[in-house]
Amino acid sequence: MIGTRGVPARYGGFETAIEEIGRRLADAGHEVTVYCRGERHPDSTYLGMRLVHLPAVKKKVAETLSHTALSVTHTAGRRLTGRGPDAALVFNAANAPLLPVLRALRVPVATHVDGLEWKRTKWSGAGRRYYLAVERLAVRWSDALIADAVGIRDYYREKFGAESVFIPYGATILDGADTGKLAEAGYRPGGFHLVVARFEPENHVHLAVEGYRRSAARKPLVVVGSAPYADEYTARVRELAGDDPRITFLGGVWDQDLLDSLYAGALTYVHGHSVGGTNPSLLRAMGAGASVLAYDVNFNREVLGEDAGRFFADPESLAREIEAAEADPGHAADRGEEARKRAAERYVWDDIARDYERLCEDLAARRHTRRTVRPKR
Repeated sequence: MIGTRGVPARYGGFETAIEEIGRRLADAGHEVTVYCRGERHPDSTYLGMRLVHLPAVKKKVAETLSHTALSVTHTAGRRLTGRGPDAALVFNAANAPLLPVLRALRVPVATHVDGLEWKRTKWSGAGRRYYLAVERLAVRWSDALIADAVGIRDYYREKFGAESVFIPYGATILDGADTGKLAEAGYRPGGFHLVVARFEPENHVHLAVEGYRRSAARKPLVVVGSAPYADEYTARVRELAGDDPRITFLGGVWDQDLLDSLYAGALTYVHGHSVGGTNPSLLRAMGAGASVLAYDVNFNREVLGEDAGRFFADPESLAREIEAAEADPGHAADRGEEARKRAAERYVWDDIARDYERLCEDLAARRHTRRTVRPKR
C-alpha cells in the first residue's frame, strides 16, 4: 500500500481505509506492507501490517510524490531480490507518474484515483494542469482503477472510456456519545452543531460558518479542523465568524474517542465537502447517528440517499435547516438513526476488505490489466 501517510491512521480517509482494510487482509493471512511518512510508529508492525517508514519533502507540491518515489524505489529493491509484492495498491492519482516503474518491475498495480483533485482551489495554474494530466496517466498505466463513489466511476467512464472497480469506504457504527468525553470538553449530547473538515474552500467551511451566523440558532457551532497550507482561507473563515460567541474553533482534534463523541453528540453535523467521492467524514458522522446537513452535490446525495440527510446550497438554506433542527430535535434525531442504519447496511469494512482481497487476487492472476481498464469499444 503506497502513497499515503500510512498507519496508525491519524490524518484522513486514505489512512483510515488502509488501517481498516490492511488489518483485515493481514488477519486473513496475507502479507501486507504499508509505506508510511510522518510520525514514526515505534514498532515495525502494526495490527499485523509491516511498516516501512520513509521521508518526504515537506512542501505542498512535492510531499506526496517525493515519498511515493522513495516507496517505489524500496519496492524495486525488494522485487529485485525476489521478495517483491504480488500486487501494489497506489493511493492518489497524483502518484501516476511513478506507475511505469512498478510496471517495469512487473508488479500489477491498482490506483485509487480519489476525488476530482483538479477542482480543489488550492491547486491553480500548474497544479491544476498536473492533476488533470495524472488522471489520464493513471488510466494509461494502471491495471485497475479504484473508484470510491459511483460518481467517480461515471466520471472516468465518460471522460476516458475507462472502467473502474467500485469500492467505497466503510463506516464505524457507534452506539452513542461518550458523555464523559463530551462533558470534559464542555458539551452535552444534542447541545451543539458540528463541522469537521480541512479548511479548504471546496469543503465550504466558510459557508457553514456564514449560514450558521445567519440563523437564529441558540445552540453553539463547534468547528473542528485546520489545514497546513491554507492560512489565507483560515483567516477568511475566522473573519466570517467575527466575534459571534456561539462559534468555537477547536482546531485539529486527534483524540479519536473525543471526535467520535462529538459526531455522536451533535444535534446536526454540517458537511460541506463537494469534490471528493465517498467522504470518510460523512460516513463517520452517519455511523455515529448524526443528523447530517450536507452540501448539495451528487457525491453526498449518493451516500445519504433521500431520507438519511438534508441538503443545502447556500447560507440561507443552511440557516433554515439549522433552525428547523433546533425547533424539532426529535425529527433530527430520527434522521440520524436513518443515517446510521444506511451506513450499517451499505458501508461495511468487512465487505470492503473482501472486495480489496478479491481485487488483489485478480491483479496477481492478471485478470485485471490495462485492457480491462480501457476495453475496446
